[in-house]
Amino acid sequence: MEVLYEDNHIIIVSKTVNEIVQGDKTGDATLMDSVKAYIKDKYNKPGEVFIGLPHRLDRPTSGIVVFARTSKALARLNEMFRNGDVKKTYWAITANKPPQEHGTLEDYIRKNEKLNKSFIVKKESKEAKRAVLNYNVIATSDRYFLLEIDLLTGRHHQIRCQLANIGCPVKGDLKYGYPRSNPDGGLSLHARRVKFVHPVSKIDIDITAPVPDETLWNFFENQATGRA
Repeated sequence: MEVLYEDNHIIIVSKTVNEIVQGDKTGDATLMDSVKAYIKDKYNKPGEVFIGLPHRLDRPTSGIVVFARTSKALARLNEMFRNGDVKKTYWAITANKPPQEHGTLEDYIRKNEKLNKSFIVKKESKEAKRAVLNYNVIATSDRYFLLEIDLLTGRHHQIRCQLANIGCPVKGDLKYGYPRSNPDGGLSLHARRVKFVHPVSKIDIDITAPVPDETLWNFFENQATGRA
């Protein structure tokens, strides 16, 4: 677990591919448990450590996860995420190039609970939710494209579903039409950056997570940040 930022009210960490954020039916160890253990050990805290989770990050996805360390911060962060006051930027690797170098995708999405998958549906469909993101192609290799995505709404599997809908499924995403899995079983989707006003101190928070230490990710990060 890599800690990117911490203070008395929040802690921001970088999640690895296939690390689960909070408990599910698998019973696997969770990132939340790791954060609690880290806080307990570092600050020698007796008893139970409070950690709150104001947002989610899919298990096969890497990158930034924001936790609250106090109930006050959690309540305010919940509202901020709900109101779109937290700017979330993702990087996604695809094998296909979008129709335009940059653009906005606006669709209506419905989650199928049984399949744990989201589908593009008509606006008037039952339980349809508006999904909006902006994307830019910011780097290319001989086989792949790196997209930077500003997520404007937070729907279930939104990026995966919307990119697949334009013929650009995320690398490794079998569920949404990519032909092959990644060697680690994860997705080439990374929660790269968050920006928001601290819920208690009101200072500006702007955190970037390093990409997974893999050849393709490192190549793209070097190119996108001008170090290539």
